[in-house]
Amino acid sequence: MSQDPQQDRPDELDGTEQPFVSHLIELRDRLIRSLIAVGIVFGLLFLWPSPSGLYDLLAAPLVAHLPQGSTMIATNVISPFIVPLKITMMTAFLIALPYVLYQVWAFVAPGLYSHEKKLVLPLVISSTILFLLGVAFCYFFVFGQVFSFIQSFAPKSITAAPDIEAYLSFVLTMFLAFGLTFEVPIVVVVLVRMGVVGIDKLRSFRSYFIVLAFIIAAIVTPPDVISQLALAIPMCLLYEAGLWAAQVFVKHTRAPDAEEDLAAK
Repeated sequence: MSQDPQQDRPDELDGTEQPFVSHLIELRDRLIRSLIAVGIVFGLLFLWPSPSGLYDLLAAPLVAHLPQGSTMIATNVISPFIVPLKITMMTAFLIALPYVLYQVWAFVAPGLYSHEKKLVLPLVISSTILFLLGVAFCYFFVFGQVFSFIQSFAPKSITAAPDIEAYLSFVLTMFLAFGLTFEVPIVVVVLVRMGVVGIDKLRSFRSYFIVLAFIIAAIVTPPDVISQLALAIPMCLLYEAGLWAAQVFVKHTRAPDAEEDLAAK
């Protein structure tokens, strides 16, 4: 009676099991380290450039296009205090994000096979970089074009004085929209790698995705052509990038058993 050779292969995870309580203790320790890292960055940002300085930096694209002599306003009594603190906390988290993700990776890595590590670690790193690139693209390019376009349509009888809380809400919505848009390649790679859909199917879906991208851009962004194009066009380009990346990832993150089966065919 022949034995299955795959049963004789040693399991990579043998001997790595830990009691459930040990996992909880490790999770607690890594959460505490992450919170401490965010707290340290928050403290440094509080000293320099300070919460008010960070808000001025965030508001710079809008203030640059306001009529001369106009400023932003606060309609809530505590808004001048709360809103800059929210900005500082958000910035601290983004700066500390690589360390936070490292703690997440260090917690889950011992429970992953080598081929799974080849998949997860690149996805974690690339998704973080792509999200930050989306935020940067929105801040440095989109905001200036959008605010210039909006102000050019403002009647002369209206003096623009945006509220700081409303501006923060708008900024966070746009940052989230563009950050998630830049995650399109990651979504494509994951769908293909999990076998949910094939690359050929995604290629045939290309024309429908272009229409979907413009519909999403019309819903998420302000009602101006510039911001809609600035969201839809990168989304379509990133979709193509995701198709290329999926081929590479599927080839280099295949399980050893799957590689042997493929070679036997």
